[in-house]
Amino acid sequence: MRFSGPIVLLSGCVGFGEEYTRVEGFSNRDAGAICLKGTTLEPRSGNPAHRVYETPMGMLNAIGLQNPGVDPVIGKILPALDFSETRFIANVCGSTIEDYAAVCRRFDDSPIDALEINISCPNIKAGGISFGNSPESSARVIEACRRATAKPIIAKLSPNQTDIQENARRCIEAGSNGLAVINTMTGMAIDTETRKPVIANVQAGLSGPAIKPIALLKVKQVYEVAQRHDVPIIGQGGITTANDALEFLIAGASAVGIGTALFYDPLVCKKINAGIADYLARHELESVAQLTGSLVLD
Repeated sequence: MRFSGPIVLLSGCVGFGEEYTRVEGFSNRDAGAICLKGTTLEPRSGNPAHRVYETPMGMLNAIGLQNPGVDPVIGKILPALDFSETRFIANVCGSTIEDYAAVCRRFDDSPIDALEINISCPNIKAGGISFGNSPESSARVIEACRRATAKPIIAKLSPNQTDIQENARRCIEAGSNGLAVINTMTGMAIDTETRKPVIANVQAGLSGPAIKPIALLKVKQVYEVAQRHDVPIIGQGGITTANDALEFLIAGASAVGIGTALFYDPLVCKKINAGIADYLARHELESVAQLTGSLVLD
C-alpha cells in the first residue's frame, strides 16, 4: 500500500475524517493517510468529563472511545469520504477478542484501505491496554483480526509494556502487515485544591512533545525487529516539526503520525511536508524511503 506522502493523521485527532474539511486551508492531500476515530462493535458514549487536560509540553486525554459503532461508520460516514484524495485507515477497538474480530469482519466489506488494531488504548477500563501490554494477548487479537479480514492490518503498540520488541515480533508473526509506534503513555493529573483527579477516568493517555524521546527510542527498538520481516512502521509521538519527523524516519519509520500538534496548529502538515522536501533536496535524496532506518551508530 503506497501513500502519496509521509504524514498520517492519527486516530482521535481528526474525528472520522470529515471534520478537518471545515478548516480553511487544509486539504486531505496534505496527508498520505488519515486514521479514523476508534470504532467499536456497538456505540459508546465514552468517559465522563473531564476528558482532556493540557500538561507541560503535552496533553492528557481519556475520551473513552466515544463513537457511533461500526455499522453507522460504514453506512453513513465512509460514503461521505473522498477516497481519491488520500488513504483512510479504520481504527479498530474492542473489549474482547471476539469484538475486535467482528469489527474487522464488518470493515472487510467496505472501501476502507487498512485497519489499525488498537490493542494499546490507555483510557478504557476493559480490553485495550490489557491486551497491548502482553505479547501473548496482542498476538491473539491480531491473529483473530487476520482471520476476519483480507485488508492490511497495522498493530498499534503500547509503550507501557516490558518488551515492545517481543510484542512487535509476535504481532508480525500473527499477521500484522505494519506497526504503529507508539500509542500514548499512561499518566494522570491532580487538582490540588480538591485533591481529586482532574480526569474523571483517573488515568489518561499522555501525548505531545513530552513523550517524543521515548517514542523515538521505541521506534528504533521496533525497527530492529520489523526490518527482518520487511514490515513498515508509522512512527508517532510528539512530532510537531519537520525535524521531529526526520528523526523518526531516520530511526526506522516509513511514515510519521501527527496528532497533538494538530490541536494548536491545524495546518502543521503543510509545514512538515515542506521541511521534509527541503531536507531531501539539500541532501540529494530522491525519496523518504532512503531515510528509513539510516541512523548511523558507529
